[in-house]
Amino acid sequence: MKIRNLLTILGVTVAISGCSGGDGFADLDQFMDETKAKPRGKVEPLPEFKAYQSFTYSAANRRDPFSPPVDVVLSSVAEEKPESNVKPDLDRPKELLETFGLGSLKMVGTLQRQDGNTLWALISDNEGGIHRVKTGQFLGKNHGRIVAIEESQLELIEIVPNGRGGWLERPRSISLDDQ
Repeated sequence: MKIRNLLTILGVTVAISGCSGGDGFADLDQFMDETKAKPRGKVEPLPEFKAYQSFTYSAANRRDPFSPPVDVVLSSVAEEKPESNVKPDLDRPKELLETFGLGSLKMVGTLQRQDGNTLWALISDNEGGIHRVKTGQFLGKNHGRIVAIEESQLELIEIVPNGRGGWLERPRSISLDDQ
């Protein structure tokens, strides 16, 4: 039994001494030295963050896109209602903003007096001018008269031809331009 223990100890010693050779890692040590000698990389800065710009969708005064369109039935001449007595005042001197179409006018803000009674709307034309208007003034090519000014929109009534030689009133609005 002593010989057997002695042989076991001798075998383990030979196995351990065989694994302890230091020449087996020379290539690994060389690779590590080369890697440490190379210049280190540079981390690029994060890209600049663009802030989210919100969009306000206001379609309260438009037709619901999910409801079916309404069929317009033209009435015959015999069924026509009597003509309304609405007509524009053609003798009135034109105001400056009546030379622009409503599509080229934008509401860019409001002003209010310190007493809080008068609210003015600021209107931008397509030529770069800013104009101050109040209720009762006219704008647009279709005899549009301002009937109400709110913080976010301007309400007006246009007098347009009805196609049969008469006139009719058409409500319009100009919303505040957020840009």
